[in-house]
Amino acid sequence: MSYDSVPGLRAALDGGVLRLTFDRADRRNAIDDTMLDALIAHIAASGTDEEVRVIRIDAEGPDFCSGSDLIARNTPSGRKPRVGSTQRRLPTKANRLIPVMTETQVPIVAVVRGWTAGLGFHIALASDFCVAATDARIWEPFMARGFTPDSGAAWLLPRLVGMVRARRLLLLGEEISGAQAAELEIVHAAYPPDELEARADALVARLATAPTVALGLTKWLLHSGTGLDLDRHLQNEAMALELSSRSDDFKEGLAAFRDKRDPVFLGR
Repeated sequence: MSYDSVPGLRAALDGGVLRLTFDRADRRNAIDDTMLDALIAHIAASGTDEEVRVIRIDAEGPDFCSGSDLIARNTPSGRKPRVGSTQRRLPTKANRLIPVMTETQVPIVAVVRGWTAGLGFHIALASDFCVAATDARIWEPFMARGFTPDSGAAWLLPRLVGMVRARRLLLLGEEISGAQAAELEIVHAAYPPDELEARADALVARLATAPTVALGLTKWLLHSGTGLDLDRHLQNEAMALELSSRSDDFKEGLAAFRDKRDPVFLGR
């Protein structure tokens, strides 16, 4: 399967790791429609690509992502959009990205440094793991710009930090550091800037050598379980157990336990 780079987003598959890198450092990696469409397409495709075992989302330059490129989108073109253009557009753009990230059974790691705002923050929130520099600057800019949140902000934040903290971040626009985000368990961990790359590499490598089928099904159980009653969730658990126990990695795990050695999982 091919993962083509587009202006503003580099894509490369290397040893089971699909690396998606924002590459608009001069705009603090603000995401335009071309980048957004490619992100959605690549993450969706990875879900059926047996070569992909983990996705890593990072960025070129000092900042992770300053959010959507509102300036490019609102540059006067001489034509006023039809009423409802935003409502029609979002389901296939920013509001499509977050469900694709949570639905794919490929684990996603975001590596955050510098400014991380709006859509960039929500990409970090929707990733399965986010490692951040301790001095990263994380911010929800919506109230300061006079409009409402998008891309799942008001759904993701209360589930991670509770309603009180979500109000402070979204309604008051409080800025937090990467270290504070780790303390609040918004991100997986925060590290000094000079350690971030090595720590991220270690986490990605760990996921890339994990039992991929079991990992993906467990991700599915975690996301789907929040909206189900216990009986339906247990049915899903039974199905996931049936599938994972038929994988080659399950057989390898049992053999490694029997032989008292570390397992070597091939993602099958």
